[in-house]
Amino acid sequence: MTAAAAAAPSAPSPAVSADDPFAGLNPAQRAAVEHDIGAHTTRPLLVVAGAGSGKTNTLAHRVARLIQGGADPQRILLLTFSRRAANEMTQRAGNVLQRIMGTAAQVTTQVTTLPWAGTFHSIGARLLRQFAGRIGLDESFTIHDRGDSEDLMGLVRHEIGLTHTQKRFPLKGTCLSIYSRVVNSREPLAKVLQSTFPWCTEWEAELKRLFGAYVDAKQEQNVLDYDDLLLFWAEMALDPELGPELGALFDHVLVDEYQDTNRLQAAIITGMKPGGEGVMVVGDDAQSIYSFRGATVRNILDFPKQFSQPAEVITLDRNYRSTQPILDASNAVIAAALERHAKTLWTDKAASKLPELVLIPDEAEQARWVCNRILEHREAGIKLTAQAVLFRAASHSAALELELMRRNIPFVKFGGLKFLEASHIKDVLAVLRFAQNPSGRMAGFRVAQLIPGIGPATATRLLDAVAEAPEAAQAVEAFEAPAKAQGDWQDFVALYRRLRTPGLRWPADLELAKDWYLPHLERLHDDAQVRAADLEQLTQLAGGYGSRESFLAEITLDPPEATSDRAGPPLLDEDYLILSTIHSAKGQEWKSVHVLNVVDGCIPSDMSTGSAEEIEEERRLLYVAMTRAKEHLHLVVPNRFFIKQQAQMGDRHVYASRTRFLTPAMLKHFEECVWITADKAQSRKPMPETVRMLVRNRARDAWK
Repeated sequence: MTAAAAAAPSAPSPAVSADDPFAGLNPAQRAAVEHDIGAHTTRPLLVVAGAGSGKTNTLAHRVARLIQGGADPQRILLLTFSRRAANEMTQRAGNVLQRIMGTAAQVTTQVTTLPWAGTFHSIGARLLRQFAGRIGLDESFTIHDRGDSEDLMGLVRHEIGLTHTQKRFPLKGTCLSIYSRVVNSREPLAKVLQSTFPWCTEWEAELKRLFGAYVDAKQEQNVLDYDDLLLFWAEMALDPELGPELGALFDHVLVDEYQDTNRLQAAIITGMKPGGEGVMVVGDDAQSIYSFRGATVRNILDFPKQFSQPAEVITLDRNYRSTQPILDASNAVIAAALERHAKTLWTDKAASKLPELVLIPDEAEQARWVCNRILEHREAGIKLTAQAVLFRAASHSAALELELMRRNIPFVKFGGLKFLEASHIKDVLAVLRFAQNPSGRMAGFRVAQLIPGIGPATATRLLDAVAEAPEAAQAVEAFEAPAKAQGDWQDFVALYRRLRTPGLRWPADLELAKDWYLPHLERLHDDAQVRAADLEQLTQLAGGYGSRESFLAEITLDPPEATSDRAGPPLLDEDYLILSTIHSAKGQEWKSVHVLNVVDGCIPSDMSTGSAEEIEEERRLLYVAMTRAKEHLHLVVPNRFFIKQQAQMGDRHVYASRTRFLTPAMLKHFEECVWITADKAQSRKPMPETVRMLVRNRARDAWK
């Protein structure tokens, strides 16, 4: 570990000259930015970036420093988990470089563009097209989103007879989840079934047969799913011939949010750069909370020893977000972890207000107390958009949502219908995909049935005809559609002929597809006017891409967050509260944060206590929730839950205890409060240590 990383938290930052473009960095950040600059070879580097420690800023300055030191931007690979993050880092690096090198036009174009900045999946798609001919792929392949992949899995499941079993066989979504976990975890099917899908273990042989048929179907249709983009890339990286060639494309490989990578992504990095030269990863093991997506905390914990030379480790522990009392409580929670990269977050933002640990009679009172506190903060000058309520599972906010609506407090709950999940968006994209890749049966099957008078049987005959013909447009023109579909069918034939015509200038393709689809939108949906606004948004997005091929790939891999009619801020309110699951809140921050149901059974979830690894991830989940708060943190502990329709016992009340992650020794970091309701008069009183247990017991008796 570097001296900068090991420096005492109270060590002051060294003085820097006013014209130093890196003057705003603290010593640990600067050590990461300057790592091996000017050296003959760049050793692997792990930056353990604590919550709120300026991770993005550090990574952007590192890119700028590399380019300032002579690195070719064309040979820098920057991997992130969203296109927005890649764009933000590219823009920040460009701003730093412009301060260093001036604002000449050639500087702007040469150093502020990182052509190889993007998500793992988008970069994988580019590399697969580039190497397609050498790995047995047709470069015109299209990419299935999750819904299309499920549908293809379901079709194959039916074709091989697994829908007619005497016992319950997993549905298509479960089958795809199992397949995806096997691919991304690089674990045998038997182990995945035993650890994650135990009720499916009896179907191991049938699932192997299903997955083999699913892979064959994808190859026949020239389509890839999300997992293929990483799987093919990893196999290329591990190939004795292609691996070194891939690695030689890049002098520097930088990875953001490394704690969220899966084993397949780690294999890509080690395969391309087995010695670790030029590899820098940034992340925080304490914020590894996505194992349900296949991510593993082992990647970041084991990174220092993954290469033929040991990696340097630099820790960013100065926090720029939260007050010290909030950090003290958060540090105490994560310090109990069984294994971690040790760090203690600190800040120079002094504050005397301790986080609140609020004891509440039940969920209804929890909802009322949270609403009261939110309005108190609002009257004190904290806008609703600067406040958030976080919870382990989406269902935990049900009582609160009712209370918010009763009090006319506007809110947005993250987790609405995703953009690509909306049927009208999928319809238009299917038209483009079928034109781009006529072998893609799922897209063609969907498009054909948009035409009145064409059902599954006719759509199947059409796709069979297209598959057998030398040219798709000719097969479509020659196809005999049912008489009742003739008028609409001829309109589609004309559209398809245009979309298959070489030289059509993008995004004219999308305009043609949209114009053809609008009458069908009116026929299929009562809220067609609202959905049409989504199609306009899709058209605007299309203008940012150079071709139909790149648009279809990128919109699938990094889609907009939600449709305009299903999610987003209220249009009639200038302010609104944020409700979010903890998983969706990662990377965000608010002045005030309330965490609901901080009890065993919720945090940790009673569904995630089957192993030490699961319990440790639940601990990290609470830590992530706590470190979202900048000034005010409230952990709410309802004592009683109402459970409906429990087997044998019927509807009943159950009592809960404070989460196991807040031990008695940690209570010194909180202001512990008890909320008592008597004759509808509500009061919130801090409880001295000497009377806390007595009052709690009295309050419990009153609730009965």
